[in-house]
Amino acid sequence: MTRNVRFVEDRITLKYGTGGGSMRALVEQIFAEGLGEVGDGGIGLHAMDDGAAIPLGDQYLVIATDSHVVQPIEFPGGDIGRLAVSGTVNDLAMMGATRPLALTCAAIIEDGFARDDLKRIWASIRASCEEAGTTIVTGDTKVMGHGELDGLVINTSGVALTKRIVSDAGLQPGDKIIVTGTMGDHGLAIMATRNELALETTLESDVAPVHNLVERALETGGDAVVALKDPTRGGLSSALHEMAEKSGVGIVVDEPSIPLRDEVRAVGELLGIDPLVSANEGKAVIGVRAAAAAAVLDAVRSHPLGRNAAIVGECVEERPGFVVLDTGFGSRLLAEAEGELLPRIC
Repeated sequence: MTRNVRFVEDRITLKYGTGGGSMRALVEQIFAEGLGEVGDGGIGLHAMDDGAAIPLGDQYLVIATDSHVVQPIEFPGGDIGRLAVSGTVNDLAMMGATRPLALTCAAIIEDGFARDDLKRIWASIRASCEEAGTTIVTGDTKVMGHGELDGLVINTSGVALTKRIVSDAGLQPGDKIIVTGTMGDHGLAIMATRNELALETTLESDVAPVHNLVERALETGGDAVVALKDPTRGGLSSALHEMAEKSGVGIVVDEPSIPLRDEVRAVGELLGIDPLVSANEGKAVIGVRAAAAAAVLDAVRSHPLGRNAAIVGECVEERPGFVVLDTGFGSRLLAEAEGELLPRIC
């Protein structure tokens, strides 16, 4: 069984920016075309990982960048500023670089955007940087005409150093899959709070920097931690599909073991959205050798952001590149998201 090859259509639509196979096809067929490789064991765009790694003496310089669009800009549990800082810090951490040195920040602002709203967002960026142990060192600002932009777009880039790179492609048969907490919180919190949906819920986004949690896992597991991925756009489903495809393994997921909040289940059922394709902004997916899985799980659970962590799956030789969901009553292939029902969630 092999995957269908996706081809980018003549017009770029929203589905190409929401994670999953369509977005990967866009990057592979257009943006990565003609780019050189990073030498000496480095990682570049062709790897389609959460960041890049450039050899620098006996270390690696890790670089990550992301642009952030979300509506509403302020939402339960966070805002676009906290999202921007956390997203970049987390991308660095998914490469094994858990101590961010510095971030850049560029803001593209729509004409007429409220000054007080911008001040609140900037205060949130500063607070999130302090929480992550880093700071903004340079940036850029642009203002576009009214109606040419939906409020505010923020781009952040980050750099960090690490002795050891952890990619998303290091899995082998027998490895265990750990998720560091409940799935689907961010995406379904955003969807539930949009005015047009008019839903009442206590659900909040999980947006948070997880570098310290990942560092704890790496300190405990060492070389037994072989893969990292943050389940953002496309959720857990897209993260697992990427890891399985790049590693050349199949992944069997025990559905009852996946931690889900009751509110997430309820909102997902109401909207007809599977929480497994909904974005997370404060979680990690960790691939770990079986012998170290219990110890790494205990280490993750000892962190405040990892209290609901669980071992949810195992890597197998069968069906490489595919993810199988074991429901307890049978099994089925876990479909990868091909677009969000409601875009602009991260």
